[in-house]
Amino acid sequence: MSSQPTYIIPPPSSPNWKTPLLVGILVLLVASNVYLFTQIERVKTDNKNEMARLTADLNQSVEQLKIESSASVQHARRTEEELQAQLAEQRRAAERQVGQAKIEAQQKVQTLEAKVAAEQQAEQQAIQQVKQTADTTTNKLADVSTDVGNVKTDVQTTKSQLEQTIANLKRVQGDVDNHSSLIATNGTELAALRALGERNYTEFSIVKSKQPSRVADVMVQLRSVNPKKKQFTIEVTVDDNKVEKKNRTIDEPIQFITRKSKQPYEIVVNEVSKDKISGYLAIPKVLNSR
Repeated sequence: MSSQPTYIIPPPSSPNWKTPLLVGILVLLVASNVYLFTQIERVKTDNKNEMARLTADLNQSVEQLKIESSASVQHARRTEEELQAQLAEQRRAAERQVGQAKIEAQQKVQTLEAKVAAEQQAEQQAIQQVKQTADTTTNKLADVSTDVGNVKTDVQTTKSQLEQTIANLKRVQGDVDNHSSLIATNGTELAALRALGERNYTEFSIVKSKQPSRVADVMVQLRSVNPKKKQFTIEVTVDDNKVEKKNRTIDEPIQFITRKSKQPYEIVVNEVSKDKISGYLAIPKVLNSR
């Protein structure tokens, strides 16, 4: 606080014109001091109020700053915690992925090992099968060699039997220009005739009927049968001509000429029964050319 000015008042002198002037000056000085004092107090009060207001504003700003700083800190802390949590989760996820990848890799290795083992087993089985097949083939070759030898023997035996059968065939004279031919009386002899290859043979069984039966390109109708005498009567239709062969016996060649062949066709009946005959038709292989 500033000190008030001090004025020295001279001692009164003898009354003169200057006294009122001095009194007036003194009054002015007192009034000035009072005014100055009043202004100073007002300034002090204003300053005090301003300081209080500034202090309050500063305190409020500080508090607001604290609050904001606290919110920022809390936000930063929450952000840090969230980031830490995310980092931990990422680490756990990475560990899980690594673990899963490791498991998958192990599974793949196990699968490949199983496939390799299966392929090796299949290879061993294939090798074993090849060995077995080779052994079986060797055995079969030996069996085939034996069978071939047996077949050769059988063929030779069959050939000998066929030759013997052919040698035993009867040569019977037919009814066309005294033409003779070999006659088969059973299936074995007929097979021997087929083996000779001179004719084509068609076997037949014909029952008695009003209608003829077709045997190859010939129509044959059974007219009558005498089982006791082993005789029969047939009617042969060839080239639109009908020829009756009456009271013929079994194993007898019935010959007839056709326009197709220079050599005669031949019917041989081997069996007769009630209303039925069985035998074969022999057709020359060399036919006339038209």
